[in-house]
Amino acid sequence: MSHVAIETASQPECWRRAAELADARANALPAAGERIAVVGCGTSLYMAQAYAALRENSGQGESDAFAASEFPLARRYDRVVALTRSGTTTEVLDLLARLRGTTRTVAVIADPDTPVRAAADELVVLDFADEQSVVQTRFATTALTLLRAHLGLHTDAVVRDALTALAEPLPEGLPDCTQFSFLGRGWTVGLANEAALKMKEASLSWTESYPAMEYRHGPISIATAGTATWMFGTAPDGLAEQVRATGARWVESPLDPLADLVRVQRLAVACAAARNLDPDRPRHLTRSVVLADD
Repeated sequence: MSHVAIETASQPECWRRAAELADARANALPAAGERIAVVGCGTSLYMAQAYAALRENSGQGESDAFAASEFPLARRYDRVVALTRSGTTTEVLDLLARLRGTTRTVAVIADPDTPVRAAADELVVLDFADEQSVVQTRFATTALTLLRAHLGLHTDAVVRDALTALAEPLPEGLPDCTQFSFLGRGWTVGLANEAALKMKEASLSWTESYPAMEYRHGPISIATAGTATWMFGTAPDGLAEQVRATGARWVESPLDPLADLVRVQRLAVACAAARNLDPDRPRHLTRSVVLADD
């Protein structure tokens, strides 16, 4: 069994531990009313998008999300939250160094014995969710669970849904699809982006992701027999019927959207197996992007 499959299966327990840790580390995380930015790269960026949307839409303060390399330094924030599994990503470390002494920073990490220890003002360590696979699964979802719990938006039902997502069979025929479109609304746009990335990384699948209401504005033209459109959360009225009319597969679930992401992780592994690929070692990728000094 691949590392990513094992790590995917471990997520319910990781989420339980993260929810408990949220209370213990509450002082390190953004307080209600603070104006914050959340930064990351790759998967961590998409978790940042989901968290920022959740936080602002729940009335707890203005919340932006940026790729670390695209952070607008002219803006002022009360706190910047950096999501980084490895603690070694060049763009994150460079940004934290530039913010030192001007903006309070906290890094949510898996490995504290890395350069991020000296770069951030505070650390929240999720070492129990660290991973061997290059492809991120449990660290990303555990970090988001920590942040959801801090917002008061996590319940035991989410963990139960994750167990269901691991136990129930995937819809038949999905690994045979030639293209996947992932859709979200609000905070689940970030999950849709991450689902598309996961399928690309692990199985070299052709994937795209969009806000659900934008899908009608052009992207639906690629939907046809042999493609799949996957909705995270509640779909806009009429969209499912419109997609089915193209001949494409429509996929949705009553599970919590974060638990539904677990199903996509499983699908990515299944597609990799069908294509004789190693999902732990995606081509051209490493665990962390560390750039050489000029």
